Amino acid sequence: MPEKVLLVDDEEDFLETLAERMQVRGMEVSTTTSAREALIKTEQESYDAIVLDLMMPEMDGLEVLKAIKKKNPEMQIILLTGHATVEKGIEAMKLGAMDFIEKPVELETLTEKIKEAQAQKLILVEKQTADKIKKIIQSKAW
Repeated sequence: MPEKVLLVDDEEDFLETLAERMQVRGMEVSTTTSAREALIKTEQESYDAIVLDLMMPEMDGLEVLKAIKKKNPEMQIILLTGHATVEKGIEAMKLGAMDFIEKPVELETLTEKIKEAQAQKLILVEKQTADKIKKIIQSKAW
């Protein structure tokens, strides 16, 4: 099953190039240059990984990360930045980011992180399903 990825970056050229390179590798890729549109897309669809730029004009990546994780804690988010600091990296990980990668990113590295995200999401969804089944069984007097 191909990895389903959402790329969010305000740099259109970077976004288009990265999306094309990922599609060549068999990934199903959606893109947006808007943080707000990314939030809408994550409410409408599920992704194996969200690759999110840290610095965007309308809303920074950490705000988007918080909003997505609040509604969809199983979503796996990889933050990309050309302005990496240790503080931002630590904050991103505390907020639930799967990883924090500096631009320019090696495509092989990013591809590997996306595969890890897909596996991690699958584990989380399976656990959530098992927990729901357990609660249902416990609530019945069978």
